[in-house]
Amino acid sequence: MSPTTSPSREAALTDPWVALEPGADPVERVRELRRAHESFTAAGTVARKVRPVVADSWRRSARAGVGPDGTARVELSDGDLGSYRAEHPLARVMPLIRELVGPFAADGEHLLAVCDAQGRLLWVEGDPATRRRADRMNFVPGARWAESAVGTNAPGTAVAVDRPVQVFAAEHFIRRVQPWTCAAAPVHDPRTGRVLGALDITGGDGLAHPHSLGFVQAVARAAESQLALLSPVRAPADTLELTALGRDEARLRTRGRQIRLSRRHSEIVMLLARHPEGLSGDGLLCALYEDESVTPVTLRAELARLRRILGPGLLASRPYRLTAPVDSDVAVVERRLAAGAFAEAAAAYPGPLLPGSLAPAVAVLRRRLADGLRTALIAHRDPDLLADWAHTPWGEDDLDVWRALATVRPTAAVRARLDELESELAAPAGWARPAGPR
Repeated sequence: MSPTTSPSREAALTDPWVALEPGADPVERVRELRRAHESFTAAGTVARKVRPVVADSWRRSARAGVGPDGTARVELSDGDLGSYRAEHPLARVMPLIRELVGPFAADGEHLLAVCDAQGRLLWVEGDPATRRRADRMNFVPGARWAESAVGTNAPGTAVAVDRPVQVFAAEHFIRRVQPWTCAAAPVHDPRTGRVLGALDITGGDGLAHPHSLGFVQAVARAAESQLALLSPVRAPADTLELTALGRDEARLRTRGRQIRLSRRHSEIVMLLARHPEGLSGDGLLCALYEDESVTPVTLRAELARLRRILGPGLLASRPYRLTAPVDSDVAVVERRLAAGAFAEAAAAYPGPLLPGSLAPAVAVLRRRLADGLRTALIAHRDPDLLADWAHTPWGEDDLDVWRALATVRPTAAVRARLDELESELAAPAGWARPAGPR
């Protein structure tokens, strides 16, 4: 650091989430980024001057089959949009967000946008002339701006990486968005920590400043604080909340406490939640253990430990049952599937149920839930939902999903991955794919 460089300026210069260094020439930076973008879309190479967060996002966008000349697609319209956002948790803090961001957006002729966890815009508000220009690229309520749909953009990337981020000019993956600059920050559920969506400010080059990134982050934190205040205080006998998807050790919220359960206790609570009428000792033993040599004594010891962890009165016996109703993330996905809300079901599915569990009954439930969801996505034929599934660890080898994706989004990247999977399927028995270079 030179003697004339202050610590705050040094931090701004090295912050990878800030799009433009203070004092940098935005015109020259735009030229550099356009050259880098053309090089990437033509040859897949990323210039060194591209920020790592943007380079990573470009690569994710390309893997998802997004083309640089694409456009956003409206998924929710009219009554569907109105009812969905009325029930969305962020609706409760929109008055606060408008109060904090509205004057800033109006003064700078910017737009305020709020998206859900899938990158769908729920609210887009602000200067009328700026809104009309944004309408031409489908930056409108109900449109899907996830990375997997339209590539690098502030709200979609903020949700994808769960970090506040700026996207400046030609850092956007789609060319028609490159005249814009935006800054966005994710908003989390204060009770569970899950991403609910993102707050975004979109406008001109003037937003490419550390202050705009800090501002949206501060408003997002204020929204989270407001959500925490609005959350009702739960009575001791209120519903237990079980979170078990995408994790080997479930979380149980009970009586104002959040408990991290061991793997075995996670399995027990999950199974008892599925059987509110209760399970006998033999029934629970068979549901939990493949090994028939495991004795009832072992199970009783586990249940005694679980009873101490849960606290008095929550675990009864003869039959074994939970004495309070339980709502689980598994049940949320099932309800949304039953209602035909496939996008919402996919959004509530962060991964397989207790993926490391070998308990027979848990394995059956895990497979049934995953198969039900993937079958619905295949039948629904939504390219964005299929792409989201295909680019997850549990979907990257799902041949049926890749075949469905290839019929609705037959890009070169999708076709190449499908050909690779079909070649592996056609390989003779006993054949193993050669290992790559070590």
